[in-house]
Amino acid sequence: MLRQGAGTLQLVGQGLAQAEQARGFATLKDISIRLKSVKNIQKITKSMKMVAAAKYAKAERDLKGARAYGVGAKAFFDNIDPVAADQAAPTAEAKKQVLVLITSDRGLCGAVHSSVVKEAKRILSDAGDKDIRVVAIGDKSRAGLQRVFAKHIMVSGNEIGRAPPTFADASIAAKAVLDSGFDFETGTIIFNRFKSVVSYETSKLPILPLEAIKAKEALTTYDSVDDDVLQSYSEYSLAQLIYYAMKESATSEQSSRMTAMDGASKNAGEMIDKLTLAFNRTRQAVITRELIEIISGAACV
Repeated sequence: MLRQGAGTLQLVGQGLAQAEQARGFATLKDISIRLKSVKNIQKITKSMKMVAAAKYAKAERDLKGARAYGVGAKAFFDNIDPVAADQAAPTAEAKKQVLVLITSDRGLCGAVHSSVVKEAKRILSDAGDKDIRVVAIGDKSRAGLQRVFAKHIMVSGNEIGRAPPTFADASIAAKAVLDSGFDFETGTIIFNRFKSVVSYETSKLPILPLEAIKAKEALTTYDSVDDDVLQSYSEYSLAQLIYYAMKESATSEQSSRMTAMDGASKNAGEMIDKLTLAFNRTRQAVITRELIEIISGAACV
């Protein structure tokens, strides 16, 4: 009876050892799968960083020429209404306002899009009795406002960010604003102004409809400005400002994506080092346990 009991105890002990060994191999396999997954992710983030760097270089070159459009259009509005140079002025008194949000359809670029949406939410939350409509250029701005401020979205556009923005894209957006049927008194373009590779600033540009431009007393400083010329220029200047804002936002997006993918690649590298260390330690523990079992078995014999 005693021998049989001892044999039973020995079999149970061997089963526990095999279970522990199986658990060790399972953990080793899990770490190996995780390590392979993180390495694949690092390859993707490095590739995205290289693509973003190439697109950023092109976007920065294009931005130098596009800034002439924005500076020229903004100078006209600043001359006829110096108070509009203050970014808070366009949203201070007017009851009917329009917000043009410049984002894109693509993510993985830090807080570029969320900063624009956050500023729009702040303005809409403080609207009170004002009638504020939103023109969402890019899916990210529309998605950010869809849940709470969906009723304020007047026009939305997508397919933004896959290719560099052009003046034709800005003209389509400007035409959508003018043909929306909403007679706004003033408006604001919210976009990200590019500053450097690692920084950008969420900025605003004031826009005025034709009737508001005609009402400005400083307009008399310009000679030979009839209604047809003024109407044509007001429509063209709106497209100019949107084009300028789209170029600034595109450059900010690519630089932010490049920085974000660089950070993701570094984080993946740190995870690979930790998982490699854990893999080696686990493998060494499994080998050590097997050697102990072999030596113990040989000692018993």
